[in-house]
This record gives sequence, C-alpha cells and structure tokens, in this order.
Amino acid sequence: MPLRKKERETTEIPTSSMADIAFLLLIFFLVTTTIDIDTGINMTLPPKLEDDQEPPPVKERNILKILVNAQGQVLLEDEPSAVNLIREEVIKHVQNNGQDPRYAEASNKAIVSIKTDRQTPYDVYVQTLDEVWMAYFTMWDNEARVLGSPNYEAYKDGLGPDEENMVREKIPAAISLAEPDAGSEG
Repeated sequence: MPLRKKERETTEIPTSSMADIAFLLLIFFLVTTTIDIDTGINMTLPPKLEDDQEPPPVKERNILKILVNAQGQVLLEDEPSAVNLIREEVIKHVQNNGQDPRYAEASNKAIVSIKTDRQTPYDVYVQTLDEVWMAYFTMWDNEARVLGSPNYEAYKDGLGPDEENMVREKIPAAISLAEPDAGSEG
C-alpha cells in the first residue's frame, strides 16, 4: 500500500484587523511624542539705552576678554588659549576681589566679554559659552554651600517667592557677547 502524505491544512492569520491596529498605534505615538525644537541660546538682553543715554562706565580691569576668531582659535586676554582653560580663568577673574590687578575688583563688577567673528565655528562658540556658564555654576555651587545648601539648585529650589537670591546677587553673571572690533580679527 502506497503511503500518502497527509495534506496539512494551512493556517491563516487574520490580517484584516492588523491595519486597524497599526493605524491606532500610529495615532497613539503621534499624539504622545514630544518633538524638541532647538530655539537657540537663551540669553536675557539688557534693556536698550535711550538715544541720549551713555553706556555705564566700566573699568578695563573688570573685563575678562575672550576672542574666538574665524579659525576657531581662542584668545584669552589676547593670548592663545584652549577652551578648557576658560573656566579656571573666569573663576579667577570673578573671585579675585581686588587682589590681583589683572583681574576684577569685585565679583559684582566682573564682566566676561566674548567676542566672535561671523565665521567662528559654532561648536567652538558654544563650547566657549558653556565653559563661561560652567564657571558661574561652579562659583554659585560653592557660594550655596557656604550658605548651608548642598548645591546651588537645592538653594534655588528652597527660595520662597519673595526671597532674594543672595548667591546670584553676590556673584551676578555678567556676560557680554559681541562681534570683534574691525582691527582685532585674526
């Protein structure tokens, strides 16, 4: 007797509702997904001066000059420097308290001036600005610890709505962003 192979029934997966499920998943992910939009660098600009108003006088000693040229080279007080050395120099400048004549007279008078060229590589500019901000956050953390908080964020979160931020008042972030003067590009 010849053996016959049994024909197996083929099983089918019903796919008619799969399109509905895929459509519902698509709608779910579209509704629940947030899309981050880069808005640039968030900086608060000072108020515009009146036409007849002169800018306030600033002693040259209180300004720490950082220049980032078109080639991405960093000049700190007209001396070539590396981006990773900026944080240390900003801290020295701001916390000098009049001791070294090359740095600021007081924390509340210190200004960090960042000048860039129109062709400055954006990543070097952002790294430079980040180093300056990280210097300020380091100083704010240290000052918050002096006041009894574990760090600046905890200090800031513990402030009431009417309380003044003593840390930011003692060490204000004074950062000036500008294009270089016509003769200083290089």
